[in-house]
Amino acid sequence: MSITLVAIGGAIGAVLRYLLGLFIMSKRHKEGLPIAMLIVNILGAFGLGIFIGIYNPGPEPLQNSLYVLFSIGVFGAFTTFSTFSVEAMQLIQRRQFKFFWTYVLVSVLGSIILFGLSFAVTVQLL
Repeated sequence: MSITLVAIGGAIGAVLRYLLGLFIMSKRHKEGLPIAMLIVNILGAFGLGIFIGIYNPGPEPLQNSLYVLFSIGVFGAFTTFSTFSVEAMQLIQRRQFKFFWTYVLVSVLGSIILFGLSFAVTVQLL
């Protein structure tokens, strides 16, 4: 059952990531900072923080169907470290070091900070 839930959630998350990425790229055609995946990854971390804050999966999260569906499936496929890595490497190859460092720092620190904030605020509100 868990594999099915991950597959369903992953399909939803991947499609949402793709559509949001297309939408963002249609609004911004500049080369430089890969803003679409930056926004997607930060939004995904923010959303996961809210989900975990609302829905505590308990001591064995992998036994929890909603956790598997949303945390691993939807949010796991919505955010993507592999695309982040490719885009970071492309910035290095184009020798756009300012964009590289901005992208890496904002992606990593922004995702951690927004996850923590959204989780903390959600827990406090409940």
